[in-house]
Amino acid sequence: MSKEYSLIEIARDVLSKEAEAITSLMERLDENFEHAVRSIFSSRGRTVVMGMGKSGLIGKKIAATLSSTGTPAVFLHPAEAGH
Repeated sequence: MSKEYSLIEIARDVLSKEAEAITSLMERLDENFEHAVRSIFSSRGRTVVMGMGKSGLIGKKIAATLSSTGTPAVFLHPAEAGH
């Protein structure tokens, strides 16, 4: 492979960008994050996750992850919430 298409360089670049994004996210954590986590953890019912479009796809994954780790959760599409 030519240098301009080096998979190793591409992989390193991607990982570097992901590391920067995680570092940036760590710096943005504040009391809102703690409040959200404590609210979900202390809930006696199900956590309802909503989203539309790409946010909906991510919401489905979040609901599935919460459910599989012991926190009852369900995904609800906003357009179907009124039915």
